[in-house]
Amino acid sequence: MADKNSIKRRRFLQLSSTAFIAGAASRLIAKPLELGPQSQVEEAARKVGLLPRRKLGYSQRDISVIIGSGDLEKLSTEAGILCGMNYWHKANRWMREGTPESILKNRDAHICQVTVDRVGGDHFQGHFDEEEHYRFVKEAVKQTGLGYFDDMQLHYGYHNVAELKNDRSFIRAFERLKKEGLVKHLCLSQHSYNGSPRVEKGESAAEVLTAVVEDGLYEHAQFMYSYSPDPEMDRFIEYAKSKNFGTIAMKTARGIGRMKEFEDFMNTMPESTAPHNALTRWLTTETNLDAVVMRVRNLDEFTESYSGAGKKLRASDAVAIELMAAEADRTTCRLCGACQSQCQQGIPITDILRFERYGMDDHDWEKASSLYAGLPTKGDECISCRNCVEACPISLPIPEKLAKVHMLLT
Repeated sequence: MADKNSIKRRRFLQLSSTAFIAGAASRLIAKPLELGPQSQVEEAARKVGLLPRRKLGYSQRDISVIIGSGDLEKLSTEAGILCGMNYWHKANRWMREGTPESILKNRDAHICQVTVDRVGGDHFQGHFDEEEHYRFVKEAVKQTGLGYFDDMQLHYGYHNVAELKNDRSFIRAFERLKKEGLVKHLCLSQHSYNGSPRVEKGESAAEVLTAVVEDGLYEHAQFMYSYSPDPEMDRFIEYAKSKNFGTIAMKTARGIGRMKEFEDFMNTMPESTAPHNALTRWLTTETNLDAVVMRVRNLDEFTESYSGAGKKLRASDAVAIELMAAEADRTTCRLCGACQSQCQQGIPITDILRFERYGMDDHDWEKASSLYAGLPTKGDECISCRNCVEACPISLPIPEKLAKVHMLLT
């Protein structure tokens, strides 16, 4: 698979809890790096240090500014725990390989989230089902051994405001589970469905999230956010803050994975400045976000990225962010969905370019190819009318990108 992916990449590029924290802190002392995995974990944690914490939503729970995930690589998970990482997105993923023992032993020090999908299809065609959601969470509690989930998350969110107001199945499932002591708080991750050819009357993430805040039942949300101006989401973040609604950014490393493989671009970066580190500094000190989820694949990426958490943005970092934003606007979709309604062919542009990110930036080619294969309409249906380019806020050459991604993922 690695050789195949390498060939594809070349082809594409050619085409274009206080006690626990105190205990952890005592271990974050300088020591030579040893060969054993545990020593590597402790050394990575020492380099990152204790992660700052912030209050989340109306519950005012203390959460680490970098949150973890149930699919985080095992050694990075252990290093994160040593650094005081205490919020775990997709904790239900531990149903597969088991919940980390260090979390089970100190359960109340961690905020564990169960992520719940629609049933009977994907997040476009699936629907809400109170009984199925209820059963899934109960089974997840049992299989993870956690005893309860702190947060119950609606994965991918609502298609539009009308769906939020008219279909309360998910909320009813939450209320039943809460009465049984199996969940405590309600949250969601929200994608943009603005103009999507796969749903009726899809609306933007900001439109839906504003209505979610007004609805008053959800405590916090995850949504796509990265560098480059995003006035609509910036307005939402300000509004959320005024209403004590929690905000967590996801899909933050827009285009960085591919940037790091372009030597000419990396040569323009200020000396001693790492892209992911600069991004983490910016996200955790220069925005009004409460927290960030940022994918890392190993301890090296863990150290580079998370060591910037809560650190002041230096002049060199600010230059790096400007360079990265300009490069991303040239190469990488923002996933805002502004182009979708302009496509005569009904091509799910934002989905395709999101899958491109999974391959090009996260190096998860299997996931990217599998998701692309499941699309009813693919990039090769593009007729190059360029209506999408005119609607794109960064004038991305979408027809050319669709053609390249189709070659990459088929």
